[in-house]
Amino acid sequence: MTDLAALRQEYSRAGLSESDLAPTWHEQLDRWLADAAPVRELNAMVVSTVSDEGRPSSRNVLLKGADARGLVFFTNLGSRKATEALGQSWVALCLPWVDLERQVLVEGTVSQVSRAESEAYWVTRPRDSQLGAWASRQSTVVTRAELEARMAAAAERFPSAVPLPEFWGGLRVAPVTVEFWQGRQSRLHDRLRYRLNGKEWVVERLSP
Repeated sequence: MTDLAALRQEYSRAGLSESDLAPTWHEQLDRWLADAAPVRELNAMVVSTVSDEGRPSSRNVLLKGADARGLVFFTNLGSRKATEALGQSWVALCLPWVDLERQVLVEGTVSQVSRAESEAYWVTRPRDSQLGAWASRQSTVVTRAELEARMAAAAERFPSAVPLPEFWGGLRVAPVTVEFWQGRQSRLHDRLRYRLNGKEWVVERLSP
């Protein structure tokens, strides 16, 4: 058994001061995304949602858009993540860049992006990814044989262009807090948070 309690890693790559920050959270996110270019799947992020019964769940998705309006990912709108996100109107996000000793933590409200935005992204997806979206009834129980049969049926149904399904689209998370976390020595990490206060954003340092 791995002795998990004995594992130690000192964080010493960088620091983060208030003077380092961009004027807005989305400009700062752009900076850190650029820094994360060497990281595999640099746009991978954890999406956490809560059910009507208060049961939390988390999963990795890919960030596919970020600007002043929020952060966007795409999914089956009947999936657990989408139904919980839209049902509760709130989610938490985490972009974990472990090799850089950084993470970005977001809390915000959720809305569905326009059909036009979903279409614009859909046409950039590889054909097999498009067919996979048609084949998968996401979050439902299935056998591998059933899934592969649905994939074959979708390929036969759409021999050329694959249309955007009605049940698939984008979700935008409009942040109310965005925290930039930088690991530091002795666990005195830098945690700088942009927080929406009314219509204005304030920056505050959090205890590590």
